[in-house]
Amino acid sequence: MTADLALTTTSTGEAVQFYVLGAVAVAGAIGMVWARKAVHSAIFLALIMIILAVFYIAQDALFLGVVQIVVYTGAVMMLFLFVLMLVGVDSGVSLVETLRGQRVAAVLTGIGFGVLLIGGIGRASVGGFRGLDGANHASPDGNVGGLADLIFVRYVWAFELTGALLITATLGSMVLAHRERFERRKTQRELSQQRFREGRQVTPLPTPGVYARHDAVDMPARLPDGTFAPMSVSAVYRAGTTAAGISSPDDLLDRIEAHGQPGDSGGDGTTTEGGPA
Repeated sequence: MTADLALTTTSTGEAVQFYVLGAVAVAGAIGMVWARKAVHSAIFLALIMIILAVFYIAQDALFLGVVQIVVYTGAVMMLFLFVLMLVGVDSGVSLVETLRGQRVAAVLTGIGFGVLLIGGIGRASVGGFRGLDGANHASPDGNVGGLADLIFVRYVWAFELTGALLITATLGSMVLAHRERFERRKTQRELSQQRFREGRQVTPLPTPGVYARHDAVDMPARLPDGTFAPMSVSAVYRAGTTAAGISSPDDLLDRIEAHGQPGDSGGDGTTTEGGPA
């Protein structure tokens, strides 16, 4: 009786470990849901997976704990995190509900999983807990052998259906991410002919700067006839000069000729290199 009681009771250290790590796991789950950036959500999820691995190891399920860290946290989750960091996810796009009703479906699915969890815990409580020793030594081959027997013998169909569901989810994500083209992709020759027909710039854009006098990127270059080439200045700088009250390159040059470039002349009308103006 004393041995059975020792197997089914929890020590003080195990209770402290469970409550501390459980609180951290719940906080990580809340952070994963409420995080504004997908990268932060992935990091919170990795934290939850590591805590689950600690729980497995604490219950003498060393194989499950190692698999949880190596396969899920170290491989799958880190690969997902690298993809997020390389590709990036726009928050404006992620807030758009692509499929209608998926939030309602997510809530109903969460409620269903909660009911199943409560039912499983209630059934185990009524039938009695087997304890760590009973769970780990249910098979003569130990924890790993017992786990393999449950997955590939007793619950083989549930395992196969879960694998088929994951494959279907992978294919579905690929279909949703794929963008179907409604027209044929144009070749470089066709794009070049289109630019000629529309009369657009067919050669590379001229570089900014007016010879050796001004080499700033917001100064327009000169064309062979002496006029300015507005296309040589980036649209960002053109917008900035328009906001500053400069409507054309001529206005910009007039201001430079009247006041000098910053750093070329002092406030008293004298230049820094050529003496008095």
